[in-house]
Amino acid sequence: MKIIIIGGGFAGINLAKALGNNKNFEVTLVDKNNYYFFPPLIYQVATAFLEPSSISYPFRKLFASRSNVSFRLGELQQIVPSENKIILNNGECSYDVLVVSTGAETNYFGMENVRQNAIPMKTLSDALAMRNRLLEQMEQATIMSDPALIKSLLTVVIAGGGPTGVEVAGMLAEMKSGIFRKEYPKLTGTGGEIILVDGSPAVLGPMSTQSQQDTYDALSKLGVKIILNTNVKDFAGDVVTLSTGETITSRNLIWAAGVTAKSFEGIPAESYGRGKRLLVNEYNAVKGFENIYALGDTSYQLTDPNFPNGHPQVAQVAIQQGKNLARNLEAAIDGKALKPFLYNDKGSMAIIGKNKAVVDLPKPKLHFRGFFAWLIWLFIHLMSLVSFRNKLRTFYNWVVAYFSKDQSLRMIIRPAPRKSLP
Repeated sequence: MKIIIIGGGFAGINLAKALGNNKNFEVTLVDKNNYYFFPPLIYQVATAFLEPSSISYPFRKLFASRSNVSFRLGELQQIVPSENKIILNNGECSYDVLVVSTGAETNYFGMENVRQNAIPMKTLSDALAMRNRLLEQMEQATIMSDPALIKSLLTVVIAGGGPTGVEVAGMLAEMKSGIFRKEYPKLTGTGGEIILVDGSPAVLGPMSTQSQQDTYDALSKLGVKIILNTNVKDFAGDVVTLSTGETITSRNLIWAAGVTAKSFEGIPAESYGRGKRLLVNEYNAVKGFENIYALGDTSYQLTDPNFPNGHPQVAQVAIQQGKNLARNLEAAIDGKALKPFLYNDKGSMAIIGKNKAVVDLPKPKLHFRGFFAWLIWLFIHLMSLVSFRNKLRTFYNWVVAYFSKDQSLRMIIRPAPRKSLP
């Protein structure tokens, strides 16, 4: 059976790994990048505490020991269900079973100025662009004499109070009070702010009220200005406009305020649900199709009695769906009954800064904060990295950063512009 998996995120690689070395399946993983990366830690790449290679790993090396799994570099352009084939930007592939696990992309809610000028936080490229941009702004500020201009270069507005927004805000606040004070002494006292804006009445909306309050208090102590019940409505020039009509003078808007799934030519409109997510049944089969499946952030499943409004778009859902689909595909080959997907919520967590984190566990219902929660966060994220090399490099960087209160990765590295051929 020929299985094509579109997208090498949490769902895609767990499905491919689970089917690895099963002679009944010929698995091809298609992705527009030739590497897997660990999204929960891209903010540490963006703030120069980790190298990109610490949280990424080549697909071909990842699946080298699985004889029935191959990788193809390409980007999906169209699905042709009537012919059981897909059209990529560099060719075509036929399938018996197609699995769509392309994750989500940044949602700018139709605000074109924000799309063009804000800094997104979804990919490794986004993280490197953010690192370069923030460092360039600081270098620019050191040669300026206008106090208002310096403040606008150093002020960072973060839209979105979820885990990514909270983690970026906490990291930047600690860097401002420590690293930047040492390396940019000229900028001390120039008034740059870190401002977190969210439309909800609390940060970390899906987490417990204890975690929300602990996080609010910890960020406030770090010097982060938090604006709740407010959305960013525009970002033009050096002005961030809020839904209240208030404006913030800043040249840096980090966008962590929302995501949306992708739509695909060849899949009818009635197969999509909220946020462009593909409607799936209890086995993750896309509505209207028997041999096309959707997993993770791409899927919208309403059959789980514990999550009647769909599953949260988090890593554990994608991981568990990938493994469950692998078991069902193997069961179908053997003529056995299929198992409906039921999400096992293992909890949620967010790191705020050094020795500061919050953790919520549903079974039993427990809440942790501070140093112990920080250790749990470190352990879970370290163990979730895909290879021993990733674990070792990340652990080394964390140890260096913890004891030195610093990291030496703040380099502006840009690819040189391509020269046209004669």
